[in-house]
Amino acid sequence: MDRRNHEGYPDPTAYETLTNVERDEKEGNPFLPLVYVASPFAGDTERNTERARGYCRFAVSKGHIPLAPHLHYPQFMDDGDKAQRDLGLRFALILLGKCDELWVFGETVSDGMRREISKAKKRGMPIRYFNGRCEEVTQCEI
Repeated sequence: MDRRNHEGYPDPTAYETLTNVERDEKEGNPFLPLVYVASPFAGDTERNTERARGYCRFAVSKGHIPLAPHLHYPQFMDDGDKAQRDLGLRFALILLGKCDELWVFGETVSDGMRREISKAKKRGMPIRYFNGRCEEVTQCEI
């Protein structure tokens, strides 16, 4: 692996990154993509929380690291308080930018999910859609 880019200029960041990826693969530690899990939360929060946990388990089974802010923030923020809910969604949208893909689950798209999808589209992120049984579907089917 060359420490210089194709134009001959030093490129230590790319060299270090590619070297680390290559080392991890040789050691049996493949890259695990970070996926943002979007699914309904409000309404029947107990049922929706259990479903979101299942969606995260599905992502893990597919070799991905799931990030589901709607499981995290309600642990210490009040989803019933508009200001706290808005702040939680703001945090979530920031975290979305750190992910490799957005995975949208369920047959219903909530307002929060619409905002997440919109932000992902603006960023040009890959978006995958799944029904409630974790079967991949086209966007129109959800």
